[in-house]
Amino acid sequence: MSRSGPPPPAMQAAVPARPSFLARPGLLLERETSLGVILMLPAGIILLAFMGYPFVLGIWLSLTDSMIGVPGTFIGLKNFSDLLTDSIFVQTTGNTFVYALGTVPVKAVLGLLLAILLNARMPFQNIVRAAVLLPWIVPTALSSLGWLMIYDGVLSPFSWLFMTWGWTSQKIPFLGDPTLAIISVMVANIWRGIPFFAVTILAGLQAVPSELHEAAAIDGASPWQRFLNVTVPVITGVTLIATLFSIIWTFADFQLIYVLTRGGPANSTHIFGTYAYQMGMSAAQIGVGAAIALYMFPILAFFAILLLVYLRREV
Repeated sequence: MSRSGPPPPAMQAAVPARPSFLARPGLLLERETSLGVILMLPAGIILLAFMGYPFVLGIWLSLTDSMIGVPGTFIGLKNFSDLLTDSIFVQTTGNTFVYALGTVPVKAVLGLLLAILLNARMPFQNIVRAAVLLPWIVPTALSSLGWLMIYDGVLSPFSWLFMTWGWTSQKIPFLGDPTLAIISVMVANIWRGIPFFAVTILAGLQAVPSELHEAAAIDGASPWQRFLNVTVPVITGVTLIATLFSIIWTFADFQLIYVLTRGGPANSTHIFGTYAYQMGMSAAQIGVGAAIALYMFPILAFFAILLLVYLRREV
């Protein structure tokens, strides 16, 4: 006959005791949220070190009259107020809005058209998609040097082509005329930014269920109606996110304009990034340069909040 009851003392000693820090269910390692925080700590520390600290330092420098090699003293908002009366800064602000708002919509539309084209079946599809990414993959400084040769005042192929066609009788100063210079850098920016929109929207297009298109076609919807009522609602979110990133990158652009024009001629292509560099490094006024850069923050925060509020409502 079997008998119930606790095991003999020898058997009890053979069973290892559970550690006390795991015996209680509410401890740190047994909570998923706490474990998630622990796993995110390394990335958080890196972000604080390489993004948070420079940002806070930039705010502090903008509130001082620091020069290169000179710590400077606290002057409050004087740098910001002085910039409002600086004619070059006012011109730079206008250039930045023209540069960003004149390129981002074009990149979005052309990127959408290119994404639709890449989404269709074609020979060597993967190779073509990889080739489309080249303008985005190539380092900006390197591609800017290519555009610098294209816009050369003497050897420009555009000038030669337009003269051959009879559109002009002389070489075109693409980077020597204020109006042509801002248009030229915008064209180069559009060329570089289209692949980002194309690949991002392409990912959204491939997420559209084919059953929706088939059902709409059975109901008699035309290809245009299927695009507006089936495809557009699905890719709206990813398109807006790509637009937000493009606005941020375009407002903060530096390499393309610095290589092509360095803000000239006559400050006609200066944007926040190039003018901040000129004042902060070339003119050695670190505090003024930091203040110029920080003027971008409320503008970009406005666009980010506007887009995130819209996406939240859609969800």
